[in-house]
Amino acid sequence: MDTNAKQGLDALPDTVAAAAFRRLVIHLQHRHDAQNIDLMGLAGFCRNCLADWLVDAGFEGDKAAARAVIHGMPQDEWKASRQTPATDEQLARMKASVAKNQDPQTISAIADK
Repeated sequence: MDTNAKQGLDALPDTVAAAAFRRLVIHLQHRHDAQNIDLMGLAGFCRNCLADWLVDAGFEGDKAAARAVIHGMPQDEWKASRQTPATDEQLARMKASVAKNQDPQTISAIADK
């Protein structure tokens, strides 16, 4: 079974996908205890990635404006008030996880199909 098949996503109405995206962003804004470094280590993406994907999708603002949308405040403010220093273990998990994103079988490779 191909778990990376897009047909299910392509069948979603844009309004449904947008509502789910907004709920994800609101959830991440509420759960600031879920650090970006941990998200990267577990899933290979974080709040900053979501902001970058907004820009890639045509968001008219720059990267800083997109990150403010996702964080619910300017990124510098979010980092100062919510981000904790990364440990060596977190950095190692992130590095291993991000390496999986480079595999041609991952979501990033099929996203443009």
